[in-house]
Amino acid sequence: MATVRRIVVDVLKPHNPPLVEFTARVSETTGVDGANARLIELDREVQNVEVTVVGDDLDYDALVETVDGLGGTVHSIDGVTCGEFPADQHSTAPPTDGD
Repeated sequence: MATVRRIVVDVLKPHNPPLVEFTARVSETTGVDGANARLIELDREVQNVEVTVVGDDLDYDALVETVDGLGGTVHSIDGVTCGEFPADQHSTAPPTDGD
């Protein structure tokens, strides 16, 4: 199986721990070399957050376990990068007139 180097997930998390602490704890997951999180939506009780992790050989199950342990839930996988180097992202939309 190809090496997973980047995973982007949509997470629903409680307000505590705060986003900085949540992201720092996610970055401590085995295999994760770096993590970032972006607040998508704020509710009275929860936060919807996009979390991106990178590493040389990521373990999705370990990421889910960390998020669950922090009170969050992974709602979807929104992006994955595998292989020796990242592939360029190209639009999958059909060309428009003039292209």
